[in-house]
Amino acid sequence: MDATEDNLPAGFRFAGVTCGIKASGKSDLSLIVTDHPVTAAGVYTKNQIVAAPVTLCRSRTPTNKLRAVVTNSGNANACTGDQGMADARSMCDEVAKRIGCDPEAVLVMSTGVIGRPLPMEKITAGIDMASKELASDPPAFVRAAEAIRTTDAERKTVTRAIQIGQRTIKFAAMAKGAGMIAPNMATMLAVMMTDAPLSAESIKDVLTEAADCSFNRVSVDGHTSTNDSLLLLASGQGDPLVGDELLQFQSHINEVAIALAKQLVEDGEGAVHTMWIQVRGAANTDAAATIAKTIAASPLVKTAITGGDPNWGRIVSAAGYSDAKIEPTKTSLKICGEEIYRGGTPIPFDAKSLSAKMRANKEVPIELTVGEGAGAADYWSSDLTCDYVRFNSEYTT
Repeated sequence: MDATEDNLPAGFRFAGVTCGIKASGKSDLSLIVTDHPVTAAGVYTKNQIVAAPVTLCRSRTPTNKLRAVVTNSGNANACTGDQGMADARSMCDEVAKRIGCDPEAVLVMSTGVIGRPLPMEKITAGIDMASKELASDPPAFVRAAEAIRTTDAERKTVTRAIQIGQRTIKFAAMAKGAGMIAPNMATMLAVMMTDAPLSAESIKDVLTEAADCSFNRVSVDGHTSTNDSLLLLASGQGDPLVGDELLQFQSHINEVAIALAKQLVEDGEGAVHTMWIQVRGAANTDAAATIAKTIAASPLVKTAITGGDPNWGRIVSAAGYSDAKIEPTKTSLKICGEEIYRGGTPIPFDAKSLSAKMRANKEVPIELTVGEGAGAADYWSSDLTCDYVRFNSEYTT
């Protein structure tokens, strides 16, 4: 969803430029600058191998003094040792000099190939160029979103305006990610911005909940990367949201995060279909999420969806080997709304007709009931195609 003048939150300026990191000549440096210090929080990859920008951002969030986020694409600045950390700090220093703030008020994100040093002369020139092109209009927002892409086929943005009491609150969000996508923050970068007033005490909890029901519930290939970062910036002034208003805000930002996360799956490398996995009847939410995650990551389930194969055995057996208890005699399954398995046994269905329905749908709903518990979770995952294998077998060569 592209931005309009009416739904970009106040207090942010954007730029996206080409500085020569990518051999393709596509834009590769993005800058977001706030008009005044704002509240910010982040959630990051759970991989034990982390890129320098992740280490730096973790040390600077949450904060109520953020002024800028700089992102380069085409180079992950991961596994680059002391030089990588020095380069990440240098990127923040260069931004701080140009907008007149403390370097500690700047965050940095990087994405691309792992293990190569950053071309700092190009990046410094790009920061200089971007700082001169900052603007608060929709074209500038779009340019910033374009510049964070790597293998993405499509730009990923969400903008929205909502009403909470007497306040009109706006959201704008951008993300990148198409491969190395798995739960626990995968190879994606995302920035969500709002002009809601949030306290430094509440913003981390708000972001964590939003991430848990969205970015931590998507999968392309089960590979958790080294650079994953999701930031939330809140520019609102005045008394922060509390009580019922904060709960309403949480509900809306969860929806924004889910909409953005689903775009990652829909744009998965080589993906033809996505799965919307809905698990119900588990012992609790965590158990439901574990079952859904196991189904989402199964290569056999993914390839069945690619081929339009209503192979119930692959789905229910994946639920059975997950690390969560199910009740086999109370397990049932629907694909594209058609029940094909009930009470632990298959039931007659028209496989040819259902296969045609699966092939025709970009999103294939999978509804699995595993018992009579209150636990429920939704998950989104892409299928697995020959194009994915071909692309990733040639990624660095």
